[in-house]
Amino acid sequence: MKVKDIMARDVATLGLNDELSLADDIMKLGRIRHLPVVEEGRLVGIISQRDLFKASLASAMGFGEKAKREFMKTVAVKEVMVDEVITVSPEADIEEAGRVMLEKKIGCLPVIEGDNLVGLITETDILRYYVEPKGR
Repeated sequence: MKVKDIMARDVATLGLNDELSLADDIMKLGRIRHLPVVEEGRLVGIISQRDLFKASLASAMGFGEKAKREFMKTVAVKEVMVDEVITVSPEADIEEAGRVMLEKKIGCLPVIEGDNLVGLITETDILRYYVEPKGR
């Protein structure tokens, strides 16, 4: 089975100049932990929930939710995103994708065709494939 068979195709993304508060809102509302950052359809970075926590100095300093949100409005995604993104091809085997995630200790892999983002595969997608009989 290939990555393209189980990956998410409709992926929420961010732009380089989007505010961290937007990333936080999308992650909370969509109950997701990773957002690819794209520029003209080309993957240029990724931001995770963990990146948001690190960037949110306001919460670390004991400020409330309102102060944290105001702070996050002043920071652009490009300032905290990871720009050396590990990716996978849609033609890669699911086992290969899982192995990469385990080795690199990451929770997702953007799926790239050429320079374009075509999907996202997460550790949950892989686990679901192995646990749910209808996945195979």
